[in-house]
Amino acid sequence: MIREVLKMGDERLLAKAKPVEKFDTEEMRSLLADMHDTMEHLNGAGLAAPQIGVGLRVVVFGVKGNPRYPDAEDVPYTVLINPLVEPLSDEMEEGWEGCLSVPGLRGIVPRYSRLRYRGFDAAGNPIDRIAEGFHARVVQHECDHLDGILYPMRVRDFTRFGFIEALFPNQEIHDD
Repeated sequence: MIREVLKMGDERLLAKAKPVEKFDTEEMRSLLADMHDTMEHLNGAGLAAPQIGVGLRVVVFGVKGNPRYPDAEDVPYTVLINPLVEPLSDEMEEGWEGCLSVPGLRGIVPRYSRLRYRGFDAAGNPIDRIAEGFHARVVQHECDHLDGILYPMRVRDFTRFGFIEALFPNQEIHDD
């Protein structure tokens, strides 16, 4: 089922999410299906449970030919529960980000360029991966949601933050 995505300004997006204690329940399967359907419907690169009003440490992400991120490399579809993110170096890279909870806007955000993330899949099996580039950016963005952080809070230069149509007047980048 496609769920409503909360918008920046909703206080629920600022709360710290709670760890998942039970895996592979009917409630978790339903939540994950709704998150997947909602993300796909909105052409998102990822979605965190708090974005649909569920205060649990659950994110889904994946990118394959996404019209919102036409230049992004593919990222495998992943369910990540109770994630831990560990930068593998101090190297940062800046890149454009958008968010389903901040529609119509984009901003340049610094992120760690290479990281390790760990957590669990839907059945409670461990996940342990190394990511870099856009994949690492998506993981950091989605996991920020679990701590009540929205990407505009990480923007350093507000001359590189604004409405998509003003920033990219001749490009087909949409947040529908």
